[in-house]
Amino acid sequence: MSVNITFMIIMGALYACGIYLLLERSLTRVVLGLTMLTNATNILLLSTGGFQGLAPLFSAEIAAEDYNDPLPQAFILTSIVISFSVTAFMLGIIYRSWVLSRQDEVQDDVEDRRVASQSSFDAEDDADVPEDTTEFTPPEEAEEAPGSLRATGQSTSPEAKE
Repeated sequence: MSVNITFMIIMGALYACGIYLLLERSLTRVVLGLTMLTNATNILLLSTGGFQGLAPLFSAEIAAEDYNDPLPQAFILTSIVISFSVTAFMLGIIYRSWVLSRQDEVQDDVEDRRVASQSSFDAEDDADVPEDTTEFTPPEEAEEAPGSLRATGQSTSPEAKE
């Protein structure tokens, strides 16, 4: 299988621009980024199909290697449907955001600003871990615990019950 370099360059440019647009705060740019990512993925799936071949309709006179693989085409159709639904959902979010606040940009809320102002040191995560981290009672302490069978001299073994 040979790779078409033009497809790869276009796919790389679409992925790069799509990821850049996804990192923006404007929801319209996020939708454009998602559209670019899905188109790049469609080109990737198209390139996995290999060379152009005959339609995948069976005929006894045609050799098997002359057929085109229909699976990437089915994946592309599925990708188109999914990207259409995600785009419609995002457009609904954009419309609702515009109706409510007359802006297209996602703002930081109070909690985001509070978390961003904190230092990166976390006392619980960055503390020294003790060597023994078990939550179970050690056997020597368990014998003296009130209510235990060993403290009263009883045993749970079947030989001791006979």
